[in-house]
Amino acid sequence: MMKAVCLVLLFALIIIFIPSESSSRSSSITLKPQPNPNFKIFNSTDHKNARTCSFTVEVTTSCSSTTYTRDQISLAFGDAYGNQVYVPRIDDPSTRTFERCSSDTFELYGPCTYEVCYLYLYRSGYDGWMPERVDVYGYNIRAVSFSFNVWIPADVWYGPDYCYGYAARMAAK
Repeated sequence: MMKAVCLVLLFALIIIFIPSESSSRSSSITLKPQPNPNFKIFNSTDHKNARTCSFTVEVTTSCSSTTYTRDQISLAFGDAYGNQVYVPRIDDPSTRTFERCSSDTFELYGPCTYEVCYLYLYRSGYDGWMPERVDVYGYNIRAVSFSFNVWIPADVWYGPDYCYGYAARMAAK
């Protein structure tokens, strides 16, 4: 009888302290992109003494997107410490960027960051565009992937913020 009770307690402890497959997936929950009308680009002079780092950004356009877009696409990403990389235009219709079912890779430079935890896209135009995901790689940072799979609305910064609203709090200051 005592062995049975010990086995039941041992089994209960295993269930409690060893993460199951479903609980381990919860740590990789993907936040849905949201519009952020309060998002602001940080003043570039804030980083005048900061080192410049290179980043590789890969943008994958969804197969559900338009055949191509002539819209102007801007990008901003950063960390929870105020380091932000901003690119006013990453589009180039003459080179057929952002075609349906394609990936475009950009080499960008900006202030060095810690872990990138937010990424916003800004679209201006009339064609429409649906990115599938945006991957950011950089020296000394862990690669991060931001899932979209939604149409980017026009004239508003739009994207996921894993910093728990850090970019919005900075904009409110």
